[in-house]
Amino acid sequence: MQADIALNHRNRLLGDLSPLPVLIISAAALLVMGIVMISSASMDMAAETMGNGYHYVIRQLIFAGIGCVFALIAVNVPISWWERSGWLLLGIGLLSLLLVLTPLGRTVNGSTRWIPFGLFNVQVSEIAKLCLIAYLAGYVVRRRDELLNTWAGFLKPIAVLGVASVLLVIEPDFGATVVLVAAAAGMIFLSGVRLSRFMPLIGVLVVLGSALIVTQPYRLKRVVSYLDPWKDQFDSGYQLTQSLIAFGRGDWAGTGLGNSVQKLFYLPEAHTDFIFAIIAEEFGLFGSLMVLGLFTALVLSGFVIARRAEKDGMPFAACFSYGITLLIGLQACINMSVSTGLLPTKGLTLPLISYGGSSLMITAVCIGVLARVELERADREATDDKEKPSKKSRGGASYG
Repeated sequence: MQADIALNHRNRLLGDLSPLPVLIISAAALLVMGIVMISSASMDMAAETMGNGYHYVIRQLIFAGIGCVFALIAVNVPISWWERSGWLLLGIGLLSLLLVLTPLGRTVNGSTRWIPFGLFNVQVSEIAKLCLIAYLAGYVVRRRDELLNTWAGFLKPIAVLGVASVLLVIEPDFGATVVLVAAAAGMIFLSGVRLSRFMPLIGVLVVLGSALIVTQPYRLKRVVSYLDPWKDQFDSGYQLTQSLIAFGRGDWAGTGLGNSVQKLFYLPEAHTDFIFAIIAEEFGLFGSLMVLGLFTALVLSGFVIARRAEKDGMPFAACFSYGITLLIGLQACINMSVSTGLLPTKGLTLPLISYGGSSLMITAVCIGVLARVELERADREATDDKEKPSKKSRGGASYG
């Protein structure tokens, strides 16, 4: 009897622990680490190419400030607005993917992924991912029975994803396509769709992905270099081999902040796609594990927020939280896997750490949305607790 009471008391305490502080602290720690590492990784290159060693870190500080403002705005936007605005967000997402393919789009290194806006460029795939996840979360809630029980209900959101994926591949942005499709599929699966429904889709995606790789020489070279980067270490395998050298130099404790050699024009994109390699070089295995731990805490807190919302009868908030948590987690996982040679090279930033305004701002909005979900859930729970005594006193049914 005493053991049962103690167990119930412990479960009640664990239930009262809010994941919100973990979410905010881990996100803030990653953001600060990102600013420090961008300063370290970009200073020499910025001095040589821009004439100002602080060029990138100053811009990142500006992006971080704007991102914090966006996060505060997102915290103050009711989740019901996101649910009501599903069609509007879908239109914005698809329109942004179309606009970048017009003369408005800016091409860098063969990819047309940005639209210039004065002092900075907007990467439209970041906007599209958030908008599409919000729309799909609303669809899952509105058409839940149809989604779970009919193929037509399952294929409708897949068709929307297909349109967005085609537009992303045309840019081309294969990495963003993988993240969006995987996050959306994960969100739909967590809503209760049977795994067997995904088997034909997985087969089709494998065939299409293989075709995209084989038909594009640069993608095929990336896959070949991924399998054996040292075979052509000065051409197709150059980025990966230089990244692996950075990991090797870092050893256990690293060379120290600012002492990276690979950032000195050896490792391309040292302050963006491959910043995790510079972290490993300067802070070693311990620093890499710290980053991995912070992302794990961030993602787990997002899932806890989603699960708590689901249990408290907030289906859209739960589904949306699952989706945006998967967006952040998958992108971080893919970026770190690319840097360590576990996946072929893709142009994906490390959320909150890599240089880039679009990724940072959208991730900040995602953090703000997760915080809003938890705040609304806690407020709803507090309201229910206040109503319990009055209902009991009137002889009405109480909440279990």
